[in-house]
Amino acid sequence: MPAAVINTLLGPDLRLMIEEGDAEGLRAFCEELHPAALAEVLADLEDDTVWSVLSHCSLPRQVEIFEFLSLHRQVELVDAIGKERLSKIVGEMSSDDRVDLLSRLDPVRVENLLPLMAKADRADVRRLLAYPEESAGSIMTTEYASLSEDSTVAEALQSLRKQAPDAETLYYVYVLGPDRRLDGFVSLRDLVTARPERQVGELMRRDVVSARVDDDQEKVAGQVMRYDLLALPVVDEANRLVGIVTHDDAMDVVQREAEEDVLMMGGVEPLADSYSETGVLELAWKRGKWLMFLSLVALATAQVLQRFEGVSEEYTWLVLFLPLVLASGGNAGSQSAALIIRAIALNEQGAGPWKLAGRELLVGGTLGALLALIGYLSGYFWFSLGAAESVMVAGTVFVVVIMGTVCGSLLPLASKKLGADPALMSTPLITAVMDVTGVVLYYGVGIWLLTTLAGTAAP
Repeated sequence: MPAAVINTLLGPDLRLMIEEGDAEGLRAFCEELHPAALAEVLADLEDDTVWSVLSHCSLPRQVEIFEFLSLHRQVELVDAIGKERLSKIVGEMSSDDRVDLLSRLDPVRVENLLPLMAKADRADVRRLLAYPEESAGSIMTTEYASLSEDSTVAEALQSLRKQAPDAETLYYVYVLGPDRRLDGFVSLRDLVTARPERQVGELMRRDVVSARVDDDQEKVAGQVMRYDLLALPVVDEANRLVGIVTHDDAMDVVQREAEEDVLMMGGVEPLADSYSETGVLELAWKRGKWLMFLSLVALATAQVLQRFEGVSEEYTWLVLFLPLVLASGGNAGSQSAALIIRAIALNEQGAGPWKLAGRELLVGGTLGALLALIGYLSGYFWFSLGAAESVMVAGTVFVVVIMGTVCGSLLPLASKKLGADPALMSTPLITAVMDVTGVVLYYGVGIWLLTTLAGTAAP
């Protein structure tokens, strides 16, 4: 149900209970509704009011609701409470959500908060905060279930009953050897259906798909999606299990990466928070950097046009077809870039860059021939140009479209090869580059074709 509908239905009742001090109603409100729905309603209330409402339910339930709020809103809320209450909230949160929140807080405040937390939680926070941003270690949780290989099924189930309250998921149970080395895993289904006297080692699977703790989070999310896993174990350089990345966390990564790619392809630097939670000045800066850069490229196009000013005076009709040439090259390049960036994101590019460039060359030739035909027919029949002039327009469009498709495919691949995000080769950037290239080709190659076909000297 959309947030606006939830607020319309539940918001008035909640405000009435707050005004009347209906403690029993607020308790039922917090305990009986889904935490995601509650978070939607509470998100727009004042900080003090949110904590007042949450105080009517148990601490685990408070944390469950709190974790459904956006990270930006979580930071706002914890700024409104003392460190004693904050330490209780943070101590109850799942390890990955806890680290996401603490990484947004002032480091001094985090250091003052850690001594109030349990020793095990404190060590866990320090370890997770030390992992590089956007690595597997930064998104994993350390709350997993584990067993030893020589345990019987009956002993394993008894152990899992004790581990269940603190485990993120129980469907996959990891089998650990000496020094917490990851030897395999067993599913809860296999344990439940096996005879009690059988050993875990007989049921476990040793072909474990795992990720290194320093792997990029996008690669890790791709592994979860590719193998259709509910959780992916994360190991260190000695193959010791250090955590797991659950399916929902992988989905969050996929969503964030997709949002970043969409923004970057539109020429906008990725946002840390949602659009509505990002300040006006920050939005202006993240968009303005790209706009200033693209403006410089546009000025370069103007400079090239100035150099061909004499040609434009000699052939005044040339200006009429300049938009066709620029649009054809820019649009073809943008299409290629979008397809290649998508293929890279889904790991579908398959062949090497040169083979891929050859494929785009064939596609560009086909598209270029189609658009060249349109350019020729338009020039000859619509604008009453001669055959030589119409061929010049068609030939330039053909070359520009081929250049656009090849550049649009190779630039994202080159960006990935250099370790940068392929989405940096955004649609506005490709279009701007092809504008400069198109002008040079139109007035350079185009005039050469025209003078050759007409048998006259270039002006």
